[in-house]
Amino acid sequence: MPKTQVRRSKFGAMNILSFNRISLHVSCMLLLASCVHENTSESILTGVPMLGHVGMRHAVVWSQATDATAMKLTYWEQGQSMPVALASYGKRDEYNCSVYQIDGLEPNVRYEGFIQTVDGRSLSDTIYWTTQELWQYRTDPPQFTFATGSCAFINEEQYDRPGTPYGGDYQTFKSIAREDFQGMLWLGDNVYLREVDVSSKAGYRYRYEQMRRLPELQGLLSKGSHYAIWDDHDFGPDNSDGSWYHADWAKESFDSFWINPGNGLREAPELNVAYFQYADVDFFLLDNRTHRVNHRMGPEKRTLLGDVQMNWLLNALKNSRAPFKIIAVGGQMLSDVAKYENFAQFPEERDQLLEALNELRIKGVVFLSGDRHCTELSQIELPNGRFVYDLTVSPLTSSSYDNTEEPNSHRVEGTVFGSRNYALLDFSGPRKERVLKMSVKNSEGELQWTRSIEAANGYELKR
Repeated sequence: MPKTQVRRSKFGAMNILSFNRISLHVSCMLLLASCVHENTSESILTGVPMLGHVGMRHAVVWSQATDATAMKLTYWEQGQSMPVALASYGKRDEYNCSVYQIDGLEPNVRYEGFIQTVDGRSLSDTIYWTTQELWQYRTDPPQFTFATGSCAFINEEQYDRPGTPYGGDYQTFKSIAREDFQGMLWLGDNVYLREVDVSSKAGYRYRYEQMRRLPELQGLLSKGSHYAIWDDHDFGPDNSDGSWYHADWAKESFDSFWINPGNGLREAPELNVAYFQYADVDFFLLDNRTHRVNHRMGPEKRTLLGDVQMNWLLNALKNSRAPFKIIAVGGQMLSDVAKYENFAQFPEERDQLLEALNELRIKGVVFLSGDRHCTELSQIELPNGRFVYDLTVSPLTSSSYDNTEEPNSHRVEGTVFGSRNYALLDFSGPRKERVLKMSVKNSEGELQWTRSIEAANGYELKR
């Protein structure tokens, strides 16, 4: 390090010495932010660290290692002239997945950090996150964007069915990673358990790790916060329901590899249910598997969500003051085509939900669903004049299907897309005039269609 040049002043040589010591200290602290995380050994992480929910004063980071090496996340405020590195020690589970709970942050501040061993060996590239803005009673809510999609099949020839590969076009993940978004919401079938997986707990772990190691996925996982729900393929066998004997393995695996805020209800901790707020929007993540009863049972027995989850959802929706209530659930909710695993296969519960939304006069409800291997937007106008929407986004990388010929009477014309795709949800506008813009793009990131829902105009749909 070159010697600092300081002009001699009336304070004398002692001041020059002190100044040099301070300069050396500052330089060393700055090196912490720029050099200390340079990887000095082969990483034991199975993939890139993944960011979970970020609030105003906290953040959550996930990582997985190949062994039980003790690790920590070292972080600091980006751009500090004299960064102070803090550490969060991960809570490790039997899968060697670690969750780092970072508290004591400040709103609307950019932070950075990296994973390292407790003895100082760096294991990851830099992780960045920005805490949410404290906007309430101060300004309009901030603009923000979420990406979303479902059905991510990763090929593995030795365990897949013979013939044409079911998955592919991993370019979809790269295209999403190029977008400017704050969060990614995975809408189920995020992994596809194979026949060789579902008979053992180790099989669940293997399938999740296969997905997380995919090279084409690393850029997406390292960007923004990630939230997820499940559907049948990450719960158990195809079309599995509450009778699936190994539902506990499904829940343990999901909780290890995804870091939704909360995850479960006090009355039913087995449910894969979560809630979070981003800016002024409420997100409800539902479980359509754990309490699901086969739709071929009698009407008095079959259920999709179950009473506990339904009561919680309606109560939470009624208490919500958010202009938009985003409800993520695996299967289509509004399509009236009673086939496959649509909510229309459960007419009693479907009617109960829609009648409650009408009677309680709940506004701004938008369902997000997957499962169908095609994309479309459905809309229902309730008797009270308010609208309910269901944006189905599928598939990310699984095989695709064009459902144009299906007689969904609630389909919004011009919104069917039958190839691999994803969607962006952009929330913007002043507090009382919020707009949700939905954009569907193909695997290359090319725009296919947009629709907007304007809160100030009674939540009517606009092209």
